[in-house]
Amino acid sequence: MRNRIRLTSIIAATVLVAISLAVPRIATAELYTLRIGSGHPAGPTVYVTVMRDFVVPELKRRVAEETEHELRIIEGYAGSIASVSETLEAVQIGMLDIGGYCVCFEPAKLFLHNFQYFVPFGQEDAQDGIRIARQLYDENPWLAQQLEENYGQRLLGINGFDNYHLGTTIPWSSIDDLRGVKIAGAGPNLPWLEFAGVVPVQSQLPDGYMAMSTGVVSGWLLFPSAYFGYKYHEPAPYFTLIGFGAMGGATIMTMNTRTLERLPLEVREIVLEVGREYEIVAAQALEERQISGLQSLRDAGATVSGISDEVRRGWAQSLAEFPNRMAKEADSRGMPGSQVLSSYIDLVTESGYEWPVTYIID
Repeated sequence: MRNRIRLTSIIAATVLVAISLAVPRIATAELYTLRIGSGHPAGPTVYVTVMRDFVVPELKRRVAEETEHELRIIEGYAGSIASVSETLEAVQIGMLDIGGYCVCFEPAKLFLHNFQYFVPFGQEDAQDGIRIARQLYDENPWLAQQLEENYGQRLLGINGFDNYHLGTTIPWSSIDDLRGVKIAGAGPNLPWLEFAGVVPVQSQLPDGYMAMSTGVVSGWLLFPSAYFGYKYHEPAPYFTLIGFGAMGGATIMTMNTRTLERLPLEVREIVLEVGREYEIVAAQALEERQISGLQSLRDAGATVSGISDEVRRGWAQSLAEFPNRMAKEADSRGMPGSQVLSSYIDLVTESGYEWPVTYIID
């Protein structure tokens, strides 16, 4: 009798298990909160503007339409969560889940990620610059791996800046006029100015207007989209077209790997896909803003002029050894500097661009 009762209980339990397995499980809808931000402001800074206007709404839309889940995004730009020099660390510790920043403000930690600044006078089209930078990242996985292994963040997408030129508070007609003049820049681009004999000053975009208005510096190495966006033409109305090149890959958008791994697989895939789409959207926006930025400077009364091909070649020739020097510096830090810079120079050359100087990495 006891055995019969036991057998009946086992059969009943088995039936219940079978029924439970046969009934489809209902996915539990969850609300996930992400913090996204940058030290630069949206508006005058293209890569941040596209984060705000494309990445955020696209993530929300796709998660809502394609999954059972919902995404809430807290935005913090213009240093409201982390400054331009703190964003990498903010993503690393989880203060930001997704951050966008210029690698130029991490000269030690992301030294080799500044490859484009180490090879000036390259392609001047912003979309070409970003396309080539993506090729470089794909062919040199060390760059993305370093972000994950050392700083706990996944590379979502790359962007950059349009063609660098020189804006000044004073007019100048020859290189000699710039000798001893204080010119500011992001840091890794300051060696470009050695040829002109200026006094280089490392600074940040949000500080530029006041610095030039008060005479702390008399000029800025910058690209048209931001020069007009930050209204630099007001204190420094002389914008000289030199063509140091578009810095593809100078900015990156990354995500804390712990946060990414905690998301459901379908949400994670959307985040990664939107990150790659961001590159295309931001590159197009950047090139458009480069063109409109130059025209806006002219319309605002700024003096936009150029330099002769001869002076530009001489300027480029003065930096002929610079890429090799930076490659060897990266090598000495245990980074594949020679490999990455050689690869970058080859990719630009293969694109059909003609360098004004021959760079050799030995």
